[in-house]
Formats: sequence, C-alpha cells, structure tokens
Amino acid sequence: MAIAQLVFVRPMVITVASIILFLVLSLAPIYCPAQSPTETVNPQQTATKATYLVVYRPGPAWLTGKSVMEQPLKEHGKYMLSLYIKGSMRLAGPLTDNAGGAVLLEVSDEAEAKAIVANDPAVKSGIFVYEMHPWKLQPWEEFAKKAKGATQ
Repeated sequence: MAIAQLVFVRPMVITVASIILFLVLSLAPIYCPAQSPTETVNPQQTATKATYLVVYRPGPAWLTGKSVMEQPLKEHGKYMLSLYIKGSMRLAGPLTDNAGGAVLLEVSDEAEAKAIVANDPAVKSGIFVYEMHPWKLQPWEEFAKKAKGATQ
C-alpha cells in the first residue's frame, strides 16, 4: 500500500512544483519588465530623465588578491536590485577584468545620481570608489534605419 501511495504522491508533487514554477516564470515579466538597451525609449521618458554612467573601481577596502566576485558585495547587490526595481538603474554588472564594475543610471538629475552612488553600501564601506559621467545615449536604431533607407 505504501508503494502505491508513493507512486501517486510523487507525480503530484512534481506537478505542483511544475505549476508553481510555471506561474512564477509567466508572472515575472509582468512584475519585472525588462527593456533591451537597443529598444526605442519613449521620448517623454528621456526628456525627463538624465542618464549617468558610473564606473566603480577598487577602493581602500578592496580585498587585495581577490576577484570582484570574491569581494563582500552582498549589500551592494541588494542595493542595485532595489534601484532596478525602482527604475533608477537600467544596467549594471562587474567588469570581467576584475577592475570593478559599471552602472547605467536614469534619474531626474545629477543630484539624484550623486545621492544614489553616495548611498551605495560598497562606496560607503570603501570597497569601491567611483567616477560618474553624464551620458547622452544616441538613438542608434533610428540612425541605422535612416542609413539603410538612404542606401536603398
């Protein structure tokens, strides 16, 4: 009798897990919509937002001889995720040559960008120092369409 119950229960557990996984994966785009960097941005959105490139470099608390992935950056990662969810951060990640990382911010103004970086746990702890630059992203997709149209 126990074997019959296991045969019945085991597929049911897999089915429930599959349903839960399906729901999570199908609802994720609704709650966490991603936008490709190559997608056209709403002109009204760019008119009210300023873009900044932040380059993080090893700071005085950087663990010498350790890669960027071995640095104590858990709180920094949580902070970046909160900025992404809020909509202030569009792209971020470590530099693969272990020289630090980079972040693309879209915010209302320079003061907001500076406040975001100053409150970053990795900057506060000295793991990272940074440089920040205002950045005008070019509409390369539009340029490419115009160039393609001109050659036809």
